Amino acid sequence: MAIHLEEYQELLGDLPSGAQEVLRASWQEAARVFSARGLDNFLKGALALHALGRGEELVVTFIQEMPELSRAIGEDALPDVVNFVLGMASKTSGQVLTLILATAPLAARRLGDDELLRAYLNVLQIMLVQAPRGLRPLLENLDQLLTQLTLGGLRRWVMWGAQAYKTDFEGQARYFSLQSPDALSMLQKERKGTLFVDVQRRLNIYLRAMWGRNFFLRPTAGDYESRDGLRPYIARHVIHIADAFDDYRPGTEAAPAEGVVSGLEIYRAATNHCAAHLAYSSAPLSMQTLNLTQMAIMEALEDARVEELACRAFPGMRDAWLALHPLADLGEPSTVGGLLNRLARALLDTESADAHPWVQEGVALFRQQHDLSSNQMSWNIGVALAHSLAALPLPEFNARTDGLRALYRDDNRTVWESELYDTDAALDATWDPKQVRKKVSLMEMVNTLDNEFAGDDAQEVWVLPTEFYLDQEGKTINELEGKRPVSDPCHYHEWDYQLQLERPSWATVIERHPVLGDLEVIRKIISDNKPVISRLKFLIESMIPQGLQRLRNQEDGDELDINAVVRAMVDIRSGQQPDPRFMMRYKRNKRDLAVMVLLDMSESSNDKVRGHDYTVMDLTRAATVMLSDALDRIGDPFALHGFCSDGRHDVHYQRFKDFGKPYDDLVKARLAGMKGAYSTRMGAALRHAGAQLRQQAKSKKILFVITDGEPADNDVRDPQYLRLDTKRAVEELAREGITVYALSLDPHADQYVAKIFGPKNFTVIDRAERLPEKLPLLYMGLTR
Repeated sequence: MAIHLEEYQELLGDLPSGAQEVLRASWQEAARVFSARGLDNFLKGALALHALGRGEELVVTFIQEMPELSRAIGEDALPDVVNFVLGMASKTSGQVLTLILATAPLAARRLGDDELLRAYLNVLQIMLVQAPRGLRPLLENLDQLLTQLTLGGLRRWVMWGAQAYKTDFEGQARYFSLQSPDALSMLQKERKGTLFVDVQRRLNIYLRAMWGRNFFLRPTAGDYESRDGLRPYIARHVIHIADAFDDYRPGTEAAPAEGVVSGLEIYRAATNHCAAHLAYSSAPLSMQTLNLTQMAIMEALEDARVEELACRAFPGMRDAWLALHPLADLGEPSTVGGLLNRLARALLDTESADAHPWVQEGVALFRQQHDLSSNQMSWNIGVALAHSLAALPLPEFNARTDGLRALYRDDNRTVWESELYDTDAALDATWDPKQVRKKVSLMEMVNTLDNEFAGDDAQEVWVLPTEFYLDQEGKTINELEGKRPVSDPCHYHEWDYQLQLERPSWATVIERHPVLGDLEVIRKIISDNKPVISRLKFLIESMIPQGLQRLRNQEDGDELDINAVVRAMVDIRSGQQPDPRFMMRYKRNKRDLAVMVLLDMSESSNDKVRGHDYTVMDLTRAATVMLSDALDRIGDPFALHGFCSDGRHDVHYQRFKDFGKPYDDLVKARLAGMKGAYSTRMGAALRHAGAQLRQQAKSKKILFVITDGEPADNDVRDPQYLRLDTKRAVEELAREGITVYALSLDPHADQYVAKIFGPKNFTVIDRAERLPEKLPLLYMGLTR
């Protein structure tokens, strides 16, 4: 939803003139990125920085850079950045504060998570306290540092320099500007092999190709406090993985090069293991009555169960996982952890030579299980092995030192049932019941209705089938106080990428009657675009089906081709082999397709096109009129619909023209009355449009979406949520044979539109004023 800058005129007036000009120039971009709450924080943050009195450049930098930071990690980090700058204002200069803001989007893109950005700000705070002279050179070299270091590595590099040059100010400047040998030496020491941010896109594509579904990955500061880092873990269906991995050398550092496992392969092994847990675990195990030893054994067995199922589907994963298991010491075990790691490797290795009786017992019990679909087998075998382990002369299990040592395995918190977060209870609390509508009699309406002024979002709505007249006025209640009638609500699911689940009946689409406008608007559009219409005339006529077409030179057909028969007789009498294709066949030309044009009618469509006096809605209306005229003349069945949204409970949907209805003055009047409002919940609108298009008995079905921005709504703060739901809706329609093609007027749409609609199913028009000419040409090119 585009929020006009004039709504914040009181706040705007307090900013300096230069900052106001920059804000006006970048407002459209900020309105696309921030929610209403985010915009409020954005403007209040600018005013707070202006109140510091550190110069206009600080405010201008904030206005220019914060939308990019929000686009990278979300708007929740914005208040933290503002509070940090305000807190540091008394400790450093305005130029350094400006540099902090200027480099914040870079840090956000490299770290990839709002929690990591907050930890990065803590590192800067340490710098300001212990090595203030080094902060400016550090920020100037931040790109190089974050390209080679994780957040933990950066923190250790900073702490070493701050301690080593505590009283040497010139040394601080040389160290943090990477001009001293110590700085380069420490940089090499702390450098990690493979950073998560560099391979995240490849991992997402890899997991989707392997498992046929999306998994959401988030980085964690794995080595923020130590070089060992954190194990991967799964929380609320999200895979959290360390922000960097070094190459793995089995045994010693002198291991041969062919045995080294690269950081990228470690990432693949770790994400595949976590994906196996999510794919093959339907319910958690209860930890009641279990001790730590039993739980550790069950975790090893559960890891083996999901990995065995994954190896049956993808046999190559077994070798990839085995390469990351430490080499087993087959001597007499001295700890429970050593024996447990031997069991974990033996369960994965089908050719294991481990002769320890307890390990062999565990392998035998596991191999006897033919059905691995239930994790209850891990519980049963784990209890039996725990009893056998108690008889061995080993020290008591220590959870800190006796855990599984395979680098890629997660911490198994997802295996156990937690009382802190109940997914079902949370979903029941957030998935509201459907609105109830029922038809009642006149007496029920008069005598029983308890709230006649309830809104459209009431839990129960009563409908009177006939009009109710008031005697004293001679008019109906609808005529006096009623609203335009709306359809019964249609409920559609939405895809939650974090839960990797569909939220049933989550979004509600309500159809409304379009407002009629002045036909003179449409006549003016046709008059103003006469040159374009004239150029399209011959192209349109070439696409009109020409009835029957005669196909000559056919071996089988409807009748003889006299000319071909004569040539064949001449060939026979000349002693030559005649051409057997002397028949003709008639082919009826018919375009077997149905087209729907879905118009984005959000508030942002009321914005004026840069450098012109007309709005995006004016251009959309003109393009729709010209395309409709072309479709009507070609004879293709088409429909014109539009949508906007005011939260998930109220997705507005309007039909300007339906299939089978004529393209007449009524349709043109509806198009003339189009107005933009609210937001862009595109996924629900696509599903509703697809339900209408699905009813057309055509071999080819095309859904055109004309939009000026990315999916967004006033009740969604995560910018990825509606993007991925729209992508899911496009995939659902594609499986049903409906091609969705997007025409975007957002010049920055390349960053997201290809991910939503596919690399070949979109066009971005950088110059919006060319839309009326481009749309008919695009359609004709796609359907020729």
